[in-house]
Amino acid sequence: RRRRVPEDAPDLRDFMVRQRKKAVPAPPASNEAAGKRFYLETYGCQMNEADSQIVESVLRTQGYERVGALADADVLMMNTCAIREGAEEKIWTRLHQLRSERHKASSKHQTVGVLGCMAERLKEKLLDEETLVNFIAGPDAYRDLPQLITAAGSGMQAMNVQLSLEETYDDIVPQRPEGGVQGVSAWLSIMRGCNNMCSFCVVPFTRGRERSRGLEGVVDEVRRLSDQGVREVTLLGQNVNSYWDRTG
Repeated sequence: RRRRVPEDAPDLRDFMVRQRKKAVPAPPASNEAAGKRFYLETYGCQMNEADSQIVESVLRTQGYERVGALADADVLMMNTCAIREGAEEKIWTRLHQLRSERHKASSKHQTVGVLGCMAERLKEKLLDEETLVNFIAGPDAYRDLPQLITAAGSGMQAMNVQLSLEETYDDIVPQRPEGGVQGVSAWLSIMRGCNNMCSFCVVPFTRGRERSRGLEGVVDEVRRLSDQGVREVTLLGQNVNSYWDRTG
């Protein structure tokens, strides 16, 4: 028997055009970033781990320093997952915990950002329901993080959840652990997004359409990893079997 699709169910046009604007015009990055420290928590899949390395690379080029203790940070970011309800519940619980700690007299005021798939799925709702959050950025908006942090630091709620048809971060070298890659294995992202639109899956709505990195950039990164002692490289993507180098 044919199953009826609810009238309010999202379709492909919905997730590509809903992000019509950024909540905040992107101000230019300033020298104020120099010396600022950030703390980054990563939840979910290996793709999020790889994306966190992109985030760190973007911020380091603007003068930010990553720290290993939350108490030392000026900016706290959480790179999130939305594939299951339990993944989002972890983030809500963490945000509630942070809000409770902020009321302590000794607590340091920090700019808080939510990144990744949960930010992409909830959009404005996340800013409306959790006042602790100062800015959100979807998986295709990591280049804008310095601007979003600057805007949030001036008291504005900042948001960029615009999905892209081209963004692969191919020109950004991931910031892997200091002193070289740890171990003999590494993750390498080769494509982003998915076109399958399965009824049970949120990935096309949080990661966007499929697009692949150029083969030349992938090979160059593999060579760099090999030079650092890596002997096993695992290729990452929402749908790696759909990899297609369109640059050739």
